[in-house]
Amino acid sequence: MKVALLTAGGIAPCLSAAVGRLVHNYLHKYPDVEIIGYLNGYKGLLLGKSISFPKSLKDKCEDFYQFGGSPIGNSRVKLTNIEDCIQKGYIESGENPLEIAANQLVRDRVSILHTIGGDDTNTTAADLATFLEQNNYNLTVVGLPKTIDNDVFPINQTLGAWTAAEQGAKFFENIVNENTTSDRQLIIHEVMGRNCGWLTAATADEYRKRLNTKKFIPEIGLNKDKWDIHSVLLPEKNIDFKLECDRLKKIMNKYDCVNIFLSEGFGIDIIISEKKKNGEKILKDAFGHVRLDDLNPGKWFAKKFGDILGANKILIQKSGYFSRSSKANSKDLDLIFETCDYAMKSAIEKKNGVIGRDEDKNNKLSCIEFKRIKGGKPFDTNSEWYIKMMKDINTL
Repeated sequence: MKVALLTAGGIAPCLSAAVGRLVHNYLHKYPDVEIIGYLNGYKGLLLGKSISFPKSLKDKCEDFYQFGGSPIGNSRVKLTNIEDCIQKGYIESGENPLEIAANQLVRDRVSILHTIGGDDTNTTAADLATFLEQNNYNLTVVGLPKTIDNDVFPINQTLGAWTAAEQGAKFFENIVNENTTSDRQLIIHEVMGRNCGWLTAATADEYRKRLNTKKFIPEIGLNKDKWDIHSVLLPEKNIDFKLECDRLKKIMNKYDCVNIFLSEGFGIDIIISEKKKNGEKILKDAFGHVRLDDLNPGKWFAKKFGDILGANKILIQKSGYFSRSSKANSKDLDLIFETCDYAMKSAIEKKNGVIGRDEDKNNKLSCIEFKRIKGGKPFDTNSEWYIKMMKDINTL
């Protein structure tokens, strides 16, 4: 038996741990197994670049858990985007990337492929699995759901998201002290989340839990409310911009600062519309997603809010790269372990799919059919913890 591992998309606080747990599982249960990792995701698969995991790692796999990132590298490659694959030099003109990838797997004698990534990674894995089946390639593909956005249908909780929220809270715990550097200070904490506000909301909730453990000194103006979050802006929630600015202006006048948690997906349609009117080009990645770093929603909304609130200083801080590059916390490790253990079991039973707690089956841990996997799952703003948090914030 030969097992191949592949991590793809953006990094998350689970990739190194997931690789380590899978290697641990296979080496302990199947001493004769061969394990390889394709370097930099589907790029390595197309180019035939991989590394071997030696059997000497059998009792060293816990060392993987202390690292963030991926030990075998990542990339964003869509196997059905032929033009992009040609442009990047992964295939030649006239070649089919799915066929090139399948042939490489056969050449490497791989019998099980584990893909660790988000919806794009696993829908690409689905394309590959379908191609292999249609062409009578005997290979099992089992994916693991990684994304800090926590926005994959029908999976209850994706790997790495809890850690990312915790790390984003730690990030802001330091950044918020910048409100002492100026009067009328506006801080925009931009959090990753293209279509889903879960990470922004969860990061805010985690930060406020940490805030509650601090002792403040109101006698000299060190008031808890000044260090609190004053607005949380999510793609799922439309706001009356004027009313929100009126509310925040009162906070600015009272506390000399305003702290906003902004999901990077909030209001992007407005930004795109304005840029198109100005004749600016909207850049997209290989999967057709708008490149949010180029849109820079934090900067756009900072200008809008700053002008209306009369801010004398504006600070825009993005916690995404800090959060997603962390090692997994203990809560995520538990989820990673159960997911990886079930992934190996499913692979041995020759079941294709993505492992996760299935929301359509009472959150039962399952091997979910690839055809049911898709991204863009919205955050449930009816969640009790979110409603309570927003009630507290809106009464500041």
